[in-house]
Amino acid sequence: MFSLGTAAIVFALIFPVELPDKTFIATLVLATRYRPLLVWIGVTAAFAVQTLVAVTLGGLLAQLPKQPVQALAGAMFLVGAFLLLRGAGQVDEQEAAVEEEFAAKVRGPATGLRAVGASFLVLFLAEWGDLSQLLTASLTARYQDPVSVGVGAFIALATVSALGAALGRQLLRRMRLATIRRTGAVVCLALAVITLVELIRG
Repeated sequence: MFSLGTAAIVFALIFPVELPDKTFIATLVLATRYRPLLVWIGVTAAFAVQTLVAVTLGGLLAQLPKQPVQALAGAMFLVGAFLLLRGAGQVDEQEAAVEEEFAAKVRGPATGLRAVGASFLVLFLAEWGDLSQLLTASLTARYQDPVSVGVGAFIALATVSALGAALGRQLLRRMRLATIRRTGAVVCLALAVITLVELIRG
C-alpha cells in the first residue's frame, strides 16, 4: 500500500544527495548538446531502471531477520553522511572535474530517439552503485515499502534531472553545493540515529 509520508521522507533524503552529484552535472552537460526535453526523457528512463533494481535489492534484504537489516540500514545511512560531509569542502572542484568527464563522453549532436538513447546510456552506465542507489535499497529494507520508497526516490531523481536539463548552469551560479551536500549529510545522520534507536528498543 502506497504511503505518501514514506515517499516524502525518501524524496527529502535523495533530492539533496543527488542535487550536487553526477546526476545533475551529467544532465547539464547532455542538455548543452541535445534538446533538454529529450535529455530528460532518456535520463529519467535510466533512473526508472536503476530505482527498480535498488528497490528490488532492498526488498530482498527486507526478507532477512529484522535486526541485521536495521543494523545494515543504519550503517548505510552513516556511510552516506560521512561521504557527503567528506566531499562537501571539495565539491566545487569535483563539479568541474565531473563536468569535464561527461563532456568527453558525449559525442556530437543527435536528435529524436538517438538523443534519448544517448542520454539514457550515459546515465545508465555512470550511476550504478552510487550513493542514491545504496540509500534507496537501505530505505526499502528499513520501511519494507518498496512502492512508496521507489516512487519517492524516482521523483527525486526525475526532479534533479529536470533542474539540470532546464536550469543547470543558472542554478550552479546561485546555489552553494557544499551547503546542499551538508544538508544531505544531516538527513542521513538523523536517519542513522532513528534506526539505531529503533534497533536498541527492538
